[in-house]
Amino acid sequence: MQIRELAVPDSYALDLVPHGDTRGRFTEWYRADVLSRAVGHSLPLAQANHSVSARGVLRGVHFALVPPGQAKYVYCPAGRVLDVVVDVRVDSPTFGVHDAVVLDSEQPSAVYLAEGLGHAFVALEDRSSVTYLVSSGYDPGREFGVSPLDPDLDLPWPSDLELELSAKDRAAPTLAEARAQGLLPTMAECAARYARLRQV
Repeated sequence: MQIRELAVPDSYALDLVPHGDTRGRFTEWYRADVLSRAVGHSLPLAQANHSVSARGVLRGVHFALVPPGQAKYVYCPAGRVLDVVVDVRVDSPTFGVHDAVVLDSEQPSAVYLAEGLGHAFVALEDRSSVTYLVSSGYDPGREFGVSPLDPDLDLPWPSDLELELSAKDRAAPTLAEARAQGLLPTMAECAARYARLRQV
């Protein structure tokens, strides 16, 4: 397993090593020791989620208020998705910056994003599955989104897809609107959260 930091600080891509023979294939899709060495702390696991999406389904950009926020470890066990991380932390040097990783079940990889970062993905194939471990449970009063179609973000959605969004995601504010409404986490809040986790 190899891990590299993405263009958005505090997010990482992990290249996994599948082991296969005539019986099939085996993949270690999550290693706590590898992730904690890169991040500087363990991932507190509170919930595990699984979604299945038709080609063109776009989910996100979602984030949770900090503290506690919601770190995510994202893996695609079936199909293929384009996974996108967006820096929505106010006063971050990379505020508004994004990075993208193709998660492909045939060439396994994963993405980790820290608390306070925005997350979205689009299914590139029918019945694409996404499984993600999260550091805090679902709390609708603390979870928000920004528009994945915000022209200022200019996220790299493939032009050959007919995008399908939930009503909530379609109505989400732009990044600038969310900032003006005070909906976004701040870099100071996130840095304090990361420091606390490293002390545990």
